[in-house]
Amino acid sequence: MGKGRFTTLFLAIFVLLAASLIAAPKYVLRFNHVLAPTEPYHEGFLKWAKAVEERTNGELKIEVYHSAQLGVEEDILEQIRAGANIGQNTDSARMGMYVPPIAVMNAPYFVNYLGATTPEQALEVLTKLKQTPTMQKWLKELEEKYGFKVVSYMWIQGYRHFFTNKPIRKPEDLKGLRIRTPGTPIWQESVRALGAQPVAMNFGDIYTGIQTKAVDGAELVYANIYGGKLYEVLKYGSETGHILLINFEVVSAKWFNSLPPEYQKILVEECDKAGVETSLKIMKELNEKFKQEVVSKGMQIITDVDIDAFMKAGEKAYEVLKLVEARNQLVEELKTLGGN
Repeated sequence: MGKGRFTTLFLAIFVLLAASLIAAPKYVLRFNHVLAPTEPYHEGFLKWAKAVEERTNGELKIEVYHSAQLGVEEDILEQIRAGANIGQNTDSARMGMYVPPIAVMNAPYFVNYLGATTPEQALEVLTKLKQTPTMQKWLKELEEKYGFKVVSYMWIQGYRHFFTNKPIRKPEDLKGLRIRTPGTPIWQESVRALGAQPVAMNFGDIYTGIQTKAVDGAELVYANIYGGKLYEVLKYGSETGHILLINFEVVSAKWFNSLPPEYQKILVEECDKAGVETSLKIMKELNEKFKQEVVSKGMQIITDVDIDAFMKAGEKAYEVLKLVEARNQLVEELKTLGGN
C-alpha cells in the first residue's frame, strides 16, 4: 500500500472514530415496558425518546424496550432502586406497595371524586395534583426513601369495565362471580368492594381461565379484550368505568439526580407531553375503535349501568385500605387550586 493511500485510510478511520465519539450520548436511559410494539404506548414512548434526544442534542438518549425485553417489572423496579439507568412503565397500585396512600389513584372512581368525567378533565386534574402538598409529599417519599423518581403519571390507558357472560348493571349482579384482576391490594379490594370475588391471574392465562371456569370474567380496557381475543369467551362488556388506569413512568432517583438540571427538566416535560398526547389518542379514538371491534365480533355492550350504586359500593375499598383520608385530602387541596 502506498504512503498516500495509507494516509487517506488512516484519516478516514480517524474521522469515523471521532464522529462516533462525538455522537455517543453522555447519558442513556434504558426504558422497559410490558406492552407489545403495536400498542399506542410504545409509539408514545418512542416519541418521548426522540423529543428528548433532539432537545439535548443527542446527549441524553432513551432506548425503549417493549414486551418486557429487559425483564419482569418486579426485577426492574429493584434495579431502579439500586441506581441503574433503567426506567419502567408501572402504576400507582405498584408504587402503593412502597407508599401505600398513593395507590388511591387506582381506587374506584378516583377521578370522579375529583370532579373529572371526561378525558380532558382527568388529565387536567392529574396536572393540578402535582401542585398539592399531599402528592408532593408522596412523590418525595418515593424518591428519597425508596429511590424512585416519578418522571410522569400523565399516561392513561382508559377506563376499566367488567367483561363477563352475564349483563352487569348494579353491584349485586357481580355477586358470586370470580373476576380476574391484578394481585396488588388496591385492585383486589376494589373488585371485592364492587361485588365480585377477585382472582389474581396473569393476563395471558385469562382466556383459558374463562374456558375452564377458573374465573367468570375480567375487568379490563377494551384494547385488552380485543388484543386477547377475549370476545371469543365473553359475551358482555358492562361499562362500569370503575377504574381509570393511570400509569407511572419511573426511573432511578440516583440516576435522575446525576443528570444536569436542564436535562432533568427536558426529561419530565417531554414525558408529560407524550403522555397527554398518547392518553387522549387512546381515550378519544382507540377505545372507541376497539369497542366497535369487539362489538363486531359479537360482544354486547351494557351502557345502562347504575354508576352511583357502584361508586357507593366502591367506598368500601377506600375504607378497608384506609384511603378515605388520602382521597378527601386531595379533594380539599384541589379545591384551593380551583380543581373541583
